[in-house]
Amino acid sequence: MDMSGMQMSSLDLKSQTDIQGKKDGDLSILKSPVQNILTNELLSTLQIFNDSIHGHIEIHPLCVKIIDTPQFQRLRSIKQVGGTYFVYPGASHNRFEHSIGVCHLAGQFVSALRVGQSELNITDDDVLCVQIAGLCHDLGHGPFSHMFDGRFLPSIGNETRHESLSVKMFHHLVKENELDTDFRLHFKEDLNTNKKFITELLDTKDENRGWPYEGRDQKKRFLYEIVANKRNGIDVDKWDYFARDCHMLGIANSFDHTRCMKSARVVEVEVQKQDKEQDEKQICFRDKEVQNLYEMFHTRVRLYREAYEHCVGNTIEIMISEAMKMADKFIKIPGKNNKTFSISGTLEDMDAYENLTDSIVDQIMWSTDKNLEEAKKILINVKKRKLYVCLGHALLPQKMTSKEAMQKYVKKLKENGSTLCESDVTIDVVKLNYGMKDKNPIDEVRFYKKDDPDKATKIYKREVSFLLPDTFEEHQIRFYCKTTEAEKLKKAREALDDWCKEQKCSLIKGS
Repeated sequence: MDMSGMQMSSLDLKSQTDIQGKKDGDLSILKSPVQNILTNELLSTLQIFNDSIHGHIEIHPLCVKIIDTPQFQRLRSIKQVGGTYFVYPGASHNRFEHSIGVCHLAGQFVSALRVGQSELNITDDDVLCVQIAGLCHDLGHGPFSHMFDGRFLPSIGNETRHESLSVKMFHHLVKENELDTDFRLHFKEDLNTNKKFITELLDTKDENRGWPYEGRDQKKRFLYEIVANKRNGIDVDKWDYFARDCHMLGIANSFDHTRCMKSARVVEVEVQKQDKEQDEKQICFRDKEVQNLYEMFHTRVRLYREAYEHCVGNTIEIMISEAMKMADKFIKIPGKNNKTFSISGTLEDMDAYENLTDSIVDQIMWSTDKNLEEAKKILINVKKRKLYVCLGHALLPQKMTSKEAMQKYVKKLKENGSTLCESDVTIDVVKLNYGMKDKNPIDEVRFYKKDDPDKATKIYKREVSFLLPDTFEEHQIRFYCKTTEAEKLKKAREALDDWCKEQKCSLIKGS
């Protein structure tokens, strides 16, 4: 198997010794998360990947089977950070290597809980399902990752998210590659229940109206917090992309996920649901980890501020998204039974969606279809760095939608005598937060103390530091102009100054 950037070799691990001891959360005493769920007959099929972030990692044979499919290999052609790659030359990594990293961390995390707390009854099937979910959680991403479901699809009135597409692609992958036989070989319990559990991990649901899952009962709800944690945002998906993106972008990462993982423990927590109190098992952390977790969310904000929401990167994503919207109906992507689909139409056919990657930009550029001329012009301007001009961004004291901002700005343009209209400008609302909008995510985390590990407590911000923020979200509204004509730009900036005065907000000038 060609890993392109990741070295891999077979390894005979039969001679390795069994676990010699047992300490809570001590990963070093494990043979490995993967070795522990393989029979002696299958240990020789275990394979090792040399990952740039996690070093030499062991991948379960069933996960390797999934990796060696066209549907997973497709992730090699989808940039992890989308338009940010046009700003940071080193950010050339793809969803492919990130997904393998999440698979590795998912296995480490669930195995650490298993070793530390045997009473949780975590089975081999549980471990493997969580690993597969980590591996497959991003199968549904489209071109340039979040640009596709965050910009392009909403621009055509489609609110589909990549999580639901990951579920569809997972089913498609298993069916097309006839992997049910391999699944039966490695799973000990009911195949359909385990597959259901995997898809539930890929697209978690709201628990406020009762237990929504069929793959596992409520005693194992903590397993739903490992890959994608909707309760507080602390999960292995973030741990990998924080480490990987910081490394590739050249941004310092001050968060230590290994320390956090070793302190994790499942504790029963009293929660309020459906107007009544009940106990549920949640992943909690040692009280002394609270500073480290605040640092995790601070790292998230820094990555969004300096990279994911970078002004130039966002400009390029806006332009590519506009080009794709113009080309949508004219592009023909082959799918099932020799049918062809538009870009947005591929969502209904996973055979077609499998062919939709970052290469769509080249497909538009190479096309001789005259209907694509306007889209091609935009993409040529991206390549020539002739980008929309950022007039500046405003920090608003109150929330405002891009539609509301546009209406008020167009009004100011007219009042200032500008000939620019709505189609000549673009407004982008940028939300920077700790992952839970205006809430402090640490309020949703529970901690335990060394001398009372089975009691979950809350740690309030005032008990941690007076230097922590009082506000956990800010909205910026960025204004772009599509023309480079000096006089029109002057009028656009004057209108923006007046807009900001009317909204009583500060303006940070753009380019």
